[in-house]
Order: sequence, then structure tokens, then C-alpha cells
Amino acid sequence: MSTDELWALHEEIASRLAATLLAEKRLLENRLKQLKGGLEAERESSSTGRRPYPTVVPKFRNPDRPSETWAGRGKTPRWLAAKLKSGRRIDDFRIRHVA
Repeated sequence: MSTDELWALHEEIASRLAATLLAEKRLLENRLKQLKGGLEAERESSSTGRRPYPTVVPKFRNPDRPSETWAGRGKTPRWLAAKLKSGRRIDDFRIRHVA
């Protein structure tokens, strides 16, 4: 084959590949739209979009200010960090639940 014939064959293959890729891309985009539509319908059916979490019961209480409590989640509150730094143990602040 001559160089011109090879170049023509290359251009034909490239155009067919581009057309095939474009068709597959459209097919996938349509399928994605259908899937997103199903997800949006599910989201609209749920009122808040978040799953319900159980209420967290406080586990530690500040003896100086009983209204200050901590559930043991997240960053340690300043009052507890200061008490622990002064040498007290975390169990000294634990709330004893009577069953």
C-alpha cells in the first residue's frame, strides 16, 4: 500500500472510531440520566435526606457546673482538659446511671 492509501485508511478508521465512541458516550449519558432520576426520586421521598441518629447520652459532668456535660464524642471540652491536666482521672467525672 502506498502512503496515500495508508493515510486514507487511517482517516477512515479514526472517523469510525470517533462515531462509535460518540454513540457509546450518548448511550452511557442516557443511562446515567435514568439512574440519577431514580436517585432523585428516592431523595424526594425521604424528608430530611439524613438517616436518623440515636440521641447521645452524656457520660461526663463538670462537678463545678453540673449543666456542662460531655458525651465522650469529639474534642475534649476545656473544663475536662483542665481537670485532667491538674491530675484528676476521667473516671472522677463519669456520670453513674442508675438502672
